[in-house]
Amino acid sequence: AVAAVPGLDANLLLQDRVAQQIKDYRETRGALTLQTIESRPVFDNDQISALEIEEKNRARDLIENFMIAANGVTARFLAEHNFPSLRRVVRSPKRWGRIVEIAAEHGTTLPSEPDSRALENFLVNQKSVDPQHFPDLSLTIIKLLGAGEYSAELPEGNLPGHFGLAVKDYGHSTAPNRRFPDLITQRLLKAALRSEPVPYDVETLDKLAAHCTEQEDAANKVERQVGKSAAALFLQSHIGEQFDAFITGAADKGTWVRLLAYPVEGKLVQGFQGVDVGHRIRVRLDSVDVDRGFIDFSRVY
Repeated sequence: AVAAVPGLDANLLLQDRVAQQIKDYRETRGALTLQTIESRPVFDNDQISALEIEEKNRARDLIENFMIAANGVTARFLAEHNFPSLRRVVRSPKRWGRIVEIAAEHGTTLPSEPDSRALENFLVNQKSVDPQHFPDLSLTIIKLLGAGEYSAELPEGNLPGHFGLAVKDYGHSTAPNRRFPDLITQRLLKAALRSEPVPYDVETLDKLAAHCTEQEDAANKVERQVGKSAAALFLQSHIGEQFDAFITGAADKGTWVRLLAYPVEGKLVQGFQGVDVGHRIRVRLDSVDVDRGFIDFSRVY
């Protein structure tokens, strides 16, 4: 297909080379190297026969690097034109202390205060020395980094930026067909390009930022619910079996584990005392509820 379009192969190779240069530059600034496992159910008639892992490839890497670059350029363009913007913010992790502990368990000393460059160096090293378990480590770090949010940024503002990407100026702009914050940014961008008035006042932009964050959280919950129901359906024939797992969440609302054998996460309903994010344990599958997406485990000592 590529050969059928004259010059397309050379163009793609050029894009790939530039994308890798962008990636290398971001990593030198402290952008985090993370590798998570995403899965989709494989159906055999009305039964799920497997949970297939979706592999990240070079083409997806190319697109992601260009999108990140475009999002940064758009945010800076609006600031340079004295326009407000809707920023994507990931604050310094509140649980940095636990990240420091995890690094120490792997023989690395991190600073006592959040430092994305130091964390990136640790991640790159771990990916090299233990690539098999790097996705598990990545998921643990992502959980400890905390969720992102949308915030209104005024010209000359001072929002904290995006810790994981190690950028100060960042907003979502490349997918207005599926994400409302991107549509807001596109409207701001068009107004700036046409020298038109700002289409949103500060109060409206603040409300939109809060609304977008809430709706993103709601959408993520639905997506997780569907994934959990699929996983519960897949695991219902494995009740009573034991698995190796690691802790992905530990809070007042519950403790969560992810299996090493399958890309499945569930709640640890017994034996959760004294464990924290990143700890490896042995669990037994106690029950599943497909309709509600519940997967319950107990710890095996």
